[in-house]
Amino acid sequence: MRYRTLGRNGPQISAIGLGCMGMSDFYGDRDGAECEATIRRALDLGVTLLDTGSFYGHGENEKLIGRTIRGVRDAVFISDKFGPRLTAVGGGHGGVDASAASVKSECEGCLQRLGVDHIDLFMLARVDTRVPIEETVGAMGALVKAGKVRHIAISEAGAQTVRRAHATFPLTAVEYEYSLWTRDPEPEILPTCRELGIGVLAFSPLGRGFFTGRIRGHDDLAADDRRHRFPRFAPDNLARNRPFAEEVEAIAREAGCTPAQLALAWLLAKGPDIEPIPGTKRVKRIEENAAAADIALEPAAIARLDALPATHPIAGPRYSPEGLAQLYR
Repeated sequence: MRYRTLGRNGPQISAIGLGCMGMSDFYGDRDGAECEATIRRALDLGVTLLDTGSFYGHGENEKLIGRTIRGVRDAVFISDKFGPRLTAVGGGHGGVDASAASVKSECEGCLQRLGVDHIDLFMLARVDTRVPIEETVGAMGALVKAGKVRHIAISEAGAQTVRRAHATFPLTAVEYEYSLWTRDPEPEILPTCRELGIGVLAFSPLGRGFFTGRIRGHDDLAADDRRHRFPRFAPDNLARNRPFAEEVEAIAREAGCTPAQLALAWLLAKGPDIEPIPGTKRVKRIEENAAAADIALEPAAIARLDALPATHPIAGPRYSPEGLAQLYR
């Protein structure tokens, strides 16, 4: 495993992280024993960053990580998100609460469920437009000063919000969806973060599984898979997006790697300040993903991948209109 610095003066972490959300929520069936084995195998491979959230499986994801890392806590860098409130029925989001009081209580709950005495990276998952970002980040900074949190981050915020947050208390990282078919951070976010010395965590770097080679049609998704709610996975859009995936597969064959490894290697080539955090709940997949850290793509392959959104336009937005309204605020 290769390692890189998170932010200008942040900690050393593995070049590939592990997103744990799917082990407790969203993407169909899961096997608890396999999920624990996946985390342990990730650690064996040198993966240090584990990404979770208080709202993943109503806290069950944090408990899973906590019991799996018992005895090896010092080898793990835990990124834990907070903010969205879950409704009691159906597990849907009931809005975001990022008030100072909520920041403090959320942190206490996260620490308890994880069974640890500090969180390495405490992250606001969505901006709460009812609360000034200065209040939220000020409360997060107080947790750093109290020793309960080592570093702080925010997710899917607009560039000006990032600047205001960073001026209140230094951000070590920000998190955005960033992948071959989601280039939203490139025009404004990446230059802003590089100016300020903030690292970038790239979630869903495999296009929510689209670049694993497993999803070829709508029938490949389980009935309870949350991807049914994402426009790009609607039957017609998924069919229109297949040529994009097929081109990725062709470039991967030429590069001698899997499509998923190609997608991760492309992100790593975008800069040493970018940290992909692909999610999986299977040992085989974490082994595949971790190996991408050692893949160096040829400039010609990178250029072809850079051009894909222009040569193979994507059908469908990332989220529904309601979901998109929560981004870049």
